[in-house]
Amino acid sequence: MARSTARKRALNTLYEADEKEQDIPSLLQERIIHPGAQTPLPQYAIEIVQGVADHLAEINQTVDDHSTSWPLSRMAVIDRNILRIATWEIMYNPEVPNKVAIDEALSLAKTLSEADSPAFIHGLLSSIVRDYEATLVTEAEKEARVQEAARISAMAETEAAKVESEANASLNDQGNSLDDMTITVPQSVQDFFDPDSGEVDQ
Repeated sequence: MARSTARKRALNTLYEADEKEQDIPSLLQERIIHPGAQTPLPQYAIEIVQGVADHLAEINQTVDDHSTSWPLSRMAVIDRNILRIATWEIMYNPEVPNKVAIDEALSLAKTLSEADSPAFIHGLLSSIVRDYEATLVTEAEKEARVQEAARISAMAETEAAKVESEANASLNDQGNSLDDMTITVPQSVQDFFDPDSGEVDQ
């Protein structure tokens, strides 16, 4: 219930900013400092409004991309801000299940908007959820492939280093064997090269 109330307060703030064509963060600060006759804005309402403001371009584009009826600019002010809140919860607040985000949006639409708005909002948000979840799956698969490639690369580097180390060890062993080797020269060859032997090879 507390979050439902917070969503409604957030909707009031976003609606007011939209109607006045006022910058959302500046109006939010006004409402935080001077709540007027109302109680102070709940913390979650502040999070929603700030979140929508921070991601407004992406949220608007997402809603526009999934609307088959009319663009965001032609929607009723109340409807587009209900959609903004729900889209923010779907895309940027993992604490809220997608079904809850949709149900809460429908509840606001049923009490504050036109009779045909709930069906329109439900269809649009369902489309957003479907595509967004598919994107998450794709990104997860991509990340899994990247991690697998990194694992294989690391294994290959380890194996290459092992082979190189073994090769170097083998060469060192061979070098030590040559150093330790004793070469026996026949006496006749020694005499040939020894000037004191008294013999000269003809």
